Amino acid sequence: MATGRIIFLNGTSSSGKSSIARELLGILDDGVFSHLAVDGFNAMRTNRPLAPEDLDTALRRTRRGFHRSIAAMAEVGNDVVVDHVLSEPWRLADCLAVLRPEDVLFVGVHCSPDELVRREKARGDRPPGLAALQYELVHQHGDYDIECDTSTASPRECAELIKDFLPVRPTPTAFTRLRARCPEDSGPTS
Repeated sequence: MATGRIIFLNGTSSSGKSSIARELLGILDDGVFSHLAVDGFNAMRTNRPLAPEDLDTALRRTRRGFHRSIAAMAEVGNDVVVDHVLSEPWRLADCLAVLRPEDVLFVGVHCSPDELVRREKARGDRPPGLAALQYELVHQHGDYDIECDTSTASPRECAELIKDFLPVRPTPTAFTRLRARCPEDSGPTS
C-alpha cells in the first residue's frame, strides 16, 4: 500500500493556515484529503486548570501524539493537510523523526505582522500578541518546498498555488534537506 501525501502548513497563529486547509479540501481532486489541525488536538484535552509544569507536559504529549497521528494516517495511505505552528525547535525535530520526508510537502504560510495583529483582534479567541511571539520562531529553520503570503493572497489563491505545486514537488524535499542538516535533532524527543 502506498503511503499518503502530507501537505504540511506551518505558520503563526492567525496566519491563515486553517483557511488554506479548508480551500485545499475543496479543490484537491486527485485523492481524498483529511485536515488534521493542532488546534483540534488541543481542543480534545480537558479544560480544567493545570499547574504550569503540568500544562507544559500535557502540551508536549499532545503535540507528540498529533505528530504520530499524522504519521499513522499517512502510513495507511491517507492524504492529509496538516495545520501546525512549529514555534519550538523540538516540534520540527519530532516531525522530522516520525514523518517520511519524501511524503511531505512543507509549506511556509506567512503573513505581515500588522495583518496578524488585525486578525487577532478580529478573532478575539487568541491572546493578544500570540502571533507576534511566534513570528520569528515558526520559520527559523528557513527551508520550505513552497511558501505563500496570506497578507497579499487570498486563502483560495494560496490553495491553488499549493495544488499546482503538489505534482511537481522537489526532490529532495525540504523535510529531507532539514533531516540531513539536523540529524542530531531529528531523533525521538522526551
